[in-house]
Amino acid sequence: MADTLQLSYWLRGYTEFNMLSLYERVLRRFPYSRLAPGGMLRVFALDYGQPPVLEEEVDEAADTPAVMTLIKEHFHNDCCFHLDCCWDMWHFHEEWSLKPCAVSIACFAPLFESAWGEQIQFDLGLDTLYLPGGEALSNPRAVRSNIRSVLHLADDMSRILPVEKLSLWSDSGENLAERLQAVVEGEEDS
Repeated sequence: MADTLQLSYWLRGYTEFNMLSLYERVLRRFPYSRLAPGGMLRVFALDYGQPPVLEEEVDEAADTPAVMTLIKEHFHNDCCFHLDCCWDMWHFHEEWSLKPCAVSIACFAPLFESAWGEQIQFDLGLDTLYLPGGEALSNPRAVRSNIRSVLHLADDMSRILPVEKLSLWSDSGENLAERLQAVVEGEEDS
């Protein structure tokens, strides 16, 4: 059974006063899809049990100034921002092809409880994109490319954020960073 792959960051010195600038760094650096450039910004207040206070389609998810303008209009220290967008990944359905893959980039204000207490979280879609089985293993370059994209994202975000802790995990709770790294290194040896 496939799990969702998550990348979570806990940040040093994170407050309501610097969270927007940190989230803006993340949004500016993320490698958005060229095949599906649009997105959806959702703002939640208090907790996920409440309906979003904002659901706004954005023509260009990579248009960080426009996205940040919307966020600033709805900012409170008890909210959560979700930018649902895509990045281009290799998909296997009878054959391999480059397609947009849904990603959600969340930022949690200090008074909004996230699942594990993280401040920034990437929902990267199903782990079968990165650790496929069966026929999908017929193209190790595509598999390696997807894994490298995740590892590069994790490393890139770690360079621009004051990271105290990060975790690459699936819904099952398994930490996948070493497993992904092993697949990349194993395929380079073959």
